[in-house]
Amino acid sequence: MSKVTVFSSALIAAGVMLGTPAALFAAGDETPPTKTNTTKKCKKGMVYDKDTKKCLKVESHNFSDDQLYLAAREMAYEGQYLNALAVLDAAENQNDPRILNYRGFTNRKLGNHAVAMEFYEAALSIDPNYILARSYMGQGLLAYGDEDGARVQLAEIRERGGRNTWSYTALQMALRGTPSKY
Repeated sequence: MSKVTVFSSALIAAGVMLGTPAALFAAGDETPPTKTNTTKKCKKGMVYDKDTKKCLKVESHNFSDDQLYLAAREMAYEGQYLNALAVLDAAENQNDPRILNYRGFTNRKLGNHAVAMEFYEAALSIDPNYILARSYMGQGLLAYGDEDGARVQLAEIRERGGRNTWSYTALQMALRGTPSKY
């Protein structure tokens, strides 16, 4: 590994840990979400609606799948796993790889390893290039003692052009023993 690659990986990792704005990363929904009123003000799995400026129950409003995904993602990153799952339940397209991935993420964080792996595999069967799902799957495999499986996912991320992404760096750090909240 070259000094430039090591430096770049260290810089990305430091940025993630220090809260560098997502705009500095090339990979959209890979970086941790910015907190919104959904997690600042809303309780019990409610989602903030910008139009009404209120926290609303997901079933009482016509939130789009994109809005639900973003809200669930934010909740998951804040440790609100059951709330995130409830919001994901309201999505119309349950086969959206993003929805499946966050079902995997939340189940992994809740300790449901086998269920998490099923959701990651379902997401990847629809979109094999979804490197964030590969990163989370790899982190899950590593957490349950499958270092070889995690390394396979790291190689897949790299081969799919994701070497300079948060997904790659997060899994690489996990493999090096650096704990991750994600």
